[in-house]
Amino acid sequence: MKNFNCWLIIILWSGLTQAVALAQPGFKNPVIRGFNPDPSICRVGDDFYLVTSSFEYFPGLPIYHSRDLVHWEQIGHCLTRDEQLPLQNAPASGGLFAPSIRYHDGLFYVVCTNVSGGGNFYCTAKDPTGPWSDPIWVDIKSIDPDIFWDDDGKTYFVTQGDQGIRVTEIDIRTGKVIGPESLVWGGIGGRFPEAPHIYKKDGFYYLLLGEGGTEYMHSATIGRSKHVLGPYESCPLNPILTHANRIGQGNTIQGVGHADFVQAADGSWWAVFLGFRVTQQYAYYHVLGRETFLAPVDWPTGGWPQVNGNGTVDLQMNIPTLPQQPFLEPPARTDFDEEHLGVEWQYLRNPIRENYSLSERKGMWRMSPSMFTLDDVGAVSLIARRQTEHDFLAETALELESTDVHAEAGMTLLQNNTHHYDLFVKRHGTGFVVQLRVKVGSLSYIAGEKEIGKGQVVLKIVGNSRQYTFFAKESAEKAYVQIGTLDTRYLSTEVAGGFTGVMIGLYTSAAGQQVDAKAYVDWFEYQPLSQSY
Repeated sequence: MKNFNCWLIIILWSGLTQAVALAQPGFKNPVIRGFNPDPSICRVGDDFYLVTSSFEYFPGLPIYHSRDLVHWEQIGHCLTRDEQLPLQNAPASGGLFAPSIRYHDGLFYVVCTNVSGGGNFYCTAKDPTGPWSDPIWVDIKSIDPDIFWDDDGKTYFVTQGDQGIRVTEIDIRTGKVIGPESLVWGGIGGRFPEAPHIYKKDGFYYLLLGEGGTEYMHSATIGRSKHVLGPYESCPLNPILTHANRIGQGNTIQGVGHADFVQAADGSWWAVFLGFRVTQQYAYYHVLGRETFLAPVDWPTGGWPQVNGNGTVDLQMNIPTLPQQPFLEPPARTDFDEEHLGVEWQYLRNPIRENYSLSERKGMWRMSPSMFTLDDVGAVSLIARRQTEHDFLAETALELESTDVHAEAGMTLLQNNTHHYDLFVKRHGTGFVVQLRVKVGSLSYIAGEKEIGKGQVVLKIVGNSRQYTFFAKESAEKAYVQIGTLDTRYLSTEVAGGFTGVMIGLYTSAAGQQVDAKAYVDWFEYQPLSQSY
């Protein structure tokens, strides 16, 4: 009897613990951290799928999965083949803009614009993990496209225009335009009306869009009509989401907008949208790029939606959520002992595949330099992953094999080809040297260096909101030597421009020369150290 009681207590305690875990209110914003802008979402059963912009990085359009809207796991990319995604001529912040993801009649659709080659298109898949079809092109000049299926079976392409949002009937089988473009709503007067999504609810067509530009005046506004082609009346609560007001002006989160709505199985409505976390030590700088945030939506029957009560959000959202179902945290360390790179890694534009290998040496990632450097618009030999927190640690162990003084290999903090910090090893006399290079606009210089011998070197970068600190050591050494400290603000969007965020890259290059060089990366580790802001 005593044993039975013990087992009963254990079972009850286990059930109670699980129930408490599922019932815990609240979550931390952003829900997808680091450079993941322009989120779009759909639900199929109890599963949510989300896609974000990827610009000049390959593969393109990361796809995420969740069962609670709070915890997300990347399950792949939409565009994984060169013929799907030509990026050879994509400048910094070119390439893929603002996708939408939808599900209709057993197929997933991702709609997007390649501003550097081809224009508007959509791809389809039966499974969001892929494979996805080749692009079906739509001959409408615009950005930020979406697809809306009406009850009468017609399919509409919804896009941004100079004067406002346009709706055009298309043939969903071919992408052919079969109806005139109709300018349906220009928003409430903010600049750059874009990011349109149409929802049909309670007999109304609701048109959600972003206004103000994807910067500090960003917002989400909404109108509605009894007809898909309008006219649309403006919501009296507009903007329904913004921090460009007195309530939001001191918030660490800025630039909120470009939203998409989804209804959960329990009937609740939610919004995903972009925003960025600014550093308070400086007057509004952000380096992580635009990220994906979450908030509840109050949408009464026959009424207007409002995001989180007053149209603002916080880093800590103390609200009820769906039963939370977290995923296992991905390992911090990459040992390069798998057949393929993990989905967190991307190339810069279409890769020159012979410059990379996971099989040449077991447990090593081999890179050979292309003709391009980090300063160029081209296929530099690089793989990169997102910086997701201001406070982080990144380390790698690598060896450069080359007798040429032009060859180099190391880590980079890359905002774009004109703004990056590089910690690298290169040939120096009979040995090697680790150098720290600053590239800010037209300014380029070496900020620190350490001579080392032949063999493997370990490089480390430690970041916080104000500065990056760079270290190096030879593998046999126990202690790192500090190479230098650099200011984060010069890699911020406010200084560097563009639409991306800092990527932490492993690279090799040779100053535009053709040289015999190889870099072997033994391992890489990335650890967020804090989610304080």
